[in-house]
Amino acid sequence: MQPGIYYDISNEDYHRGAGISKSQLDDIAISPAIYQWRKHAPVDEEKTAALDLGTALHCLLLEPDEFSKRFQIGPEVNRRTTAGKEKEKEFIERCEAEGITPITHDDNRKLKLMRDSALAHPIARWMLEAQGNAEASIYWNDRDAGVLSRCRPDKIITEFNWCVDVKSTADIMKFQKDFYSYRYHVQDAFYSDGYESHFHETPTFAFLAVSTSIDCGRYPVQVFIMDQQAKDAGRAEYKRNIHTFAECLSRNEWPGIATLSLPFWAKELRNE
Repeated sequence: MQPGIYYDISNEDYHRGAGISKSQLDDIAISPAIYQWRKHAPVDEEKTAALDLGTALHCLLLEPDEFSKRFQIGPEVNRRTTAGKEKEKEFIERCEAEGITPITHDDNRKLKLMRDSALAHPIARWMLEAQGNAEASIYWNDRDAGVLSRCRPDKIITEFNWCVDVKSTADIMKFQKDFYSYRYHVQDAFYSDGYESHFHETPTFAFLAVSTSIDCGRYPVQVFIMDQQAKDAGRAEYKRNIHTFAECLSRNEWPGIATLSLPFWAKELRNE
């Protein structure tokens, strides 16, 4: 794969393709062995076929024209009746046969409310409606480690040099605390460097967070950007990870034995 930006790579081909991604760097941060395990471990397709509300919302907000091709809305049924249960079962089986993800009538209603809630936020609406490209794939060689890297921003608005990432969250307030654990600051730095490698401009990287839980009758929406300290920490972290990856790649060695230690509350440590 040559460095550059590609607009026609499918999501499946992107994830199967060459280059190190942010999610793979997350695995490297755990251990190189985990990176290899995730690449080769079989996936239970039955467990991944169920609706992921976040994935459906992502498609509805960023690729609305694709929504009807990937998802099918079920009929309104009464699950308390035998007829209702049978009707929903037939709908799900039909979707499975057609290779399309089913969405229940109730989930579809929730998705539309979440979409409309996002569009009610003026900055979120601008990001979603501005002219741009959704799901473009960017490839570049990391300038320090020399490793082919890749990212797939949810949306890029090149006229204004914005990168947008949509996140669904159960709790907006918790999102503000959990971003570090999910390494979103690493994503910000990694994606920003990928964008700059092609467009030669540092983008504004924004997270559009949409809650899946109601608060006072509404699904909360918030737009976040990282401060410079968070960006710098994210860059330092991904650089450590990518150097580890490059070293493992050159040696074809993927260590990953974890060490178990006594917890701080263990009785054996009380007298130390």
